[in-house]
Amino acid sequence: MGKLWGGRFQKDTSKEVNDFNSSIDIDKVMYKEDIEGSIAHVTMISNCGIISLEEGKTIIAGLKSILNKIENGELSFTSDNEDIHMNIETLLIKEIGEVGKKLHTARSRNDQVALDIRMYLKGEIENLKSRILDFQKIILKKASENLYTIMPGYTHLQRAQGITFAHHLMAYSEMLKRDYERLEDCYKRMNSMPLGSGALATTTYPINRVMVKELLNFDRLGVNSIDAVADRDFVLELANDLSMIMMHLSRFSEEIILWCSSEFSFVELDDAYSTGSSIMPQKKNPDVAELVRGKTGRVYGNQVALLTMMKGIPLAYNKDMQEDKELIFDSINTVKICLSTFSKMIDTLTVKEENMKKACKEGFINATDLADYLVKKNIAFRDAHKILGEMVFYCIENKKHLEDLSLEELKSFSEVFTEEAYEVLDIVNCVENRDVIGGPSSKQVTIRLKELKDYIVKKEMDKE
Repeated sequence: MGKLWGGRFQKDTSKEVNDFNSSIDIDKVMYKEDIEGSIAHVTMISNCGIISLEEGKTIIAGLKSILNKIENGELSFTSDNEDIHMNIETLLIKEIGEVGKKLHTARSRNDQVALDIRMYLKGEIENLKSRILDFQKIILKKASENLYTIMPGYTHLQRAQGITFAHHLMAYSEMLKRDYERLEDCYKRMNSMPLGSGALATTTYPINRVMVKELLNFDRLGVNSIDAVADRDFVLELANDLSMIMMHLSRFSEEIILWCSSEFSFVELDDAYSTGSSIMPQKKNPDVAELVRGKTGRVYGNQVALLTMMKGIPLAYNKDMQEDKELIFDSINTVKICLSTFSKMIDTLTVKEENMKKACKEGFINATDLADYLVKKNIAFRDAHKILGEMVFYCIENKKHLEDLSLEELKSFSEVFTEEAYEVLDIVNCVENRDVIGGPSSKQVTIRLKELKDYIVKKEMDKE
């Protein structure tokens, strides 16, 4: 069979151009969406009297048969038919004969592909949301287990103040919440039904777009036919959301890589989620975290490529837009495997509580607490800051920690110091006294854990 669009042409497409033009290796994953969209379209045009009801039933039966055969591995696609849309239509004509040629009545490939990719990406967003919730469950579990695990918090990669491992993990939970909500927002804007827009100017047939919208569970119709076929904002928005997810995973990866090094030794990765060296038998490498960090650049690159592709395209559809699928599909697949593998790595890692707590002894991370103690004794904060700076310098010179100083030494810096200062310097108290909304105290983190648990339950119920 020749090209379904080939009536105007006197020569066959060259093999080189055919291969260059073909997208079937990429867009074949949308076979189900293409068939579901076609079934809705045929249901509508047969109900509107554009084709007969009997013809509609025959075409729908043929489409369902093709779907079943594809899923059973009985049919294959060919680059001779360029893309998934032409492949399905060609298979349909072979399946049911001449009546199959009526499938494409009152639509264009332009609005067809715009429909298919929206349907496909909506499904992928739901998949991504599920994986984020699975990761949130792991964070909830790990944080609950480490509610009292004291560790240094860092700024500028320098030890700064005492926190807990639970509090640190919950910071990533907040990032994942925002990632989840960005996907929800993207879904809302994506959920606009383009079919019926035709190539760019709708159709002269008396179609019922509202019926198709309802059959395919879209919220609304694209109300400008040019925009409906030329719009890929939803792809770009999803690409940005995926980049944000990868940025968060990459930051977490960087910390895991640092923490499992001998220099930190805060965590140990499970053997199942680390690798060895081909030459150094002692090595245990954080390859999962490193790959996530590396794949982040790949997802960023896809986003930039999509933006660049779209920036100079005049309205309406142009073939450039065929490139959107390979890029966004690659980003989706990358993020899915990164979320799944990385979250399992976190779930199975061992936390070295004693090493974390020991690290709190260095870096004078209780200095701010002692400065606050002086402020509460009616010393101005700037003066208290200066006093603590001098005390830290004294400790460095004398190879001591603040809590090692005698009361006499403390008083040499300020007469307001009493025995009470040693309670302030205790690292557990430093954490527990930060009992402010958003703070690291066990009371506050427990509240956040309850909120996260409720959040997960609500989101899972919403999905049902």
